[in-house]
Parts: sequence; C-alpha cells; structure tokens
Amino acid sequence: MIPHHRQAIAMADLARERASSPKVKAFARKVHKEQQPEIRTMTTWLRAWGEQVPRGIEGAGHNPSATPGMMSTHQMHRLKGALGSAFDTMFLTMMIKHHQGTVDMAKSEQRHGPYGPAKALAADIVTTQTAEIAQMRTMLSTGSPTATTR
Repeated sequence: MIPHHRQAIAMADLARERASSPKVKAFARKVHKEQQPEIRTMTTWLRAWGEQVPRGIEGAGHNPSATPGMMSTHQMHRLKGALGSAFDTMFLTMMIKHHQGTVDMAKSEQRHGPYGPAKALAADIVTTQTAEIAQMRTMLSTGSPTATTR
C-alpha cells in the first residue's frame, strides 16, 4: 500500500501546476494531506516489525502494473504531459481507478489481515476513498471538473 499511496501523492502533486480546475486542485491537496500520514503510519509499523520499507513508487521489487489501480510508467508520463482541462479529466479518471485499487486492497486487509490497527486503517481507507470516488465521478459527470458538486 505504501508505493500505491506514494503514486497517488505523485499524481496529486502534478495537479498543483497542471490542473485548471480549482476543485481538482483542492481535491488533489486533500489526497496528499490524507495519504501522507497513512504512509507514515504504515512505515512505522513495518519498521517496528523489522520489515523493509518500500522505496519510491516501485518499492523493493514492487511491480506497479501488478498492483490494483497503479498507473503504468506510460500513463504517468501521459498525465505529466497533460495540461488544463485535459489534465483535469485525465487526473480524475486515473485517480478513480487508483482509488478503486486502494479500496480493493483495503477490503482484502479487512478480511485477511492479522493486525487490528491495520484493519482499522483499512476500514477508514475504504470509507474515505469510496466517498472520494463518488465525488470524482460527480465532477466528471457534470461535464466539467470546475462545475459545482453536491
């Protein structure tokens, strides 16, 4: 989950310069603000257990394309090359897929995870990111990410 969250933050950071919609920029700031502390929590757990903490987006031996919702290098390059409303639409579309992958992984942790605090974090992630998926779909369905959402 750590490399997955790092990629979401990398995507969100692109919105600062590339997005045209204030709503997309605000949403991206929210993603960054929520996921950074979750990375710190998971990193703390891994270190306490004597486990290796993945580095970067790829992590130690991590294959991004094998993880649900992760964007490929090609997709990330396309996002980096987009600007304005094209970026906004691409960002929201990709982030929905990314969040869906996160929700799938978090539900798996809830079902199979042995560590109570990790299961609790997973439950919070499912709740938060499911709501954010709905928010992003609303932004896209209005035809303009700058439109008011409910």
